[in-house]
Amino acid sequence: MRYILENDLIKAEFDSFGAELKSVIDKKTGREYIWCGDPAVWGRTAPVLFPFVGACNGKKYTFEGKDYPMTSHGFARDKEHEVVSKSDNQITFSLKDSDETYEIYPFHFEFINTYKLEGSTVTVEWKIVNPGQDREDQNLYFSLGAHPAFVCPINGEANKAGYRIFFKGLNAIHHHGNLTGTCTHEDRVLTLENNRAVITPEFFDRTTYIVEGKQTGEVGLETPDGKRFVTVSFDTPLFAVWSPERKNAPFICIEPWYGRADYDDFTGDLPEREYGNTLGKGEVFDKSYKITFGNVEN
Repeated sequence: MRYILENDLIKAEFDSFGAELKSVIDKKTGREYIWCGDPAVWGRTAPVLFPFVGACNGKKYTFEGKDYPMTSHGFARDKEHEVVSKSDNQITFSLKDSDETYEIYPFHFEFINTYKLEGSTVTVEWKIVNPGQDREDQNLYFSLGAHPAFVCPINGEANKAGYRIFFKGLNAIHHHGNLTGTCTHEDRVLTLENNRAVITPEFFDRTTYIVEGKQTGEVGLETPDGKRFVTVSFDTPLFAVWSPERKNAPFICIEPWYGRADYDDFTGDLPEREYGNTLGKGEVFDKSYKITFGNVEN
């Protein structure tokens, strides 16, 4: 089911399947900011990532001595979410565990996902709840992330070469991504000029840029002449920047993450996964991030 939120500046569309942002249109110019989800290139637009982010090594994880299969980025993006409430500028979705999810993820949970329109900004609020239904000492182990894809180039150019990615306050980023979806121990460095990386034709051909260690809390996209058209603001411990390898895809994803893929040699138990999160019985994980559309001061 599709739902519309709008104000004087932007109109946003959401799908209850995956609680996914599908469109953001500038009402003055008619410009679309969100990738259309063409399956020939990448069939999603802005999936939510829960209860895993990235790939588990060997496409499985281990918990209390038992192996469980798990697809990359978890299962929330492929589930119908219940609409809890809706107004003109806000909508809240909820996803709870089921017999089906319990077979591959042996935890009870509620994932509450709220979108708010505030001017030209979409604020995304996340709550993860551990209802503690099984036993008194049952912790909830999870990762959580966003994967919004932003149209780039924005002005109808043939490709995005020459566009720029802005990383607030940084002269370089240290990243650890692999094309396999896991992480490498190698410390890869991308040098920046004036906090920016200029996109080249091969920029996304070798890796996903998985940036750990809370290196910055603001990443944006800019035209070749320096006009900012998307800014993502977050307080996550890591983030990723991605576009499909070797496809010259007309979009770029900026992804705030609470959690990440396994190292390519990881064999530990679920609570040992780096950047994972733990909730005790009755506890709530409450976080948010923002996406601002349109010209933004540099």
